Amino acid sequence: MKVTQRPDPPTGIRRAFFRAPIYFYRFHLGSLLGGRFLLLEHVGRKTGARRQVVLEVVNHDAVGDGYVLAAGFGPKSDWYRNLRAQPHANIQVGRRRLPVTAEFLDPETGADFMAHYAAEHPKLGMRIARGMGFDVDGSASDFRAAGREIRFVRLRSRA
Repeated sequence: MKVTQRPDPPTGIRRAFFRAPIYFYRFHLGSLLGGRFLLLEHVGRKTGARRQVVLEVVNHDAVGDGYVLAAGFGPKSDWYRNLRAQPHANIQVGRRRLPVTAEFLDPETGADFMAHYAAEHPKLGMRIARGMGFDVDGSASDFRAAGREIRFVRLRSRA
């Protein structure tokens, strides 16, 4: 695995594109995105204002009611920094709403999640790794190495 260039969080028109799925949830159409995405409602670390972002679910543990997310743009992502400051948030998956608490995962656990995700979604795993600035060869060891560099967060239900 080789780190190419880690992307900065999107700005301008690219940011608008990434934020567009929020409107699915606002118009009660979040179920169209299925269980692979969730709407995260969190508190801004500086303003205290309510913030929203739609993120891809890397893993869902139905027993522990936890959702694992990857900070694809790294620890500079606003949602990631906001959760660091205030770990209590709310999520919506489809039509289901839950109060959650963020747990920040260690690099080895992140490696496990990345390898598992890539095994389940090989082509998408390659594309996502490339988009996050990692040149992987498709092997589990390369995905594990990339997973050690990516910040992962588990959102666990408080209900």
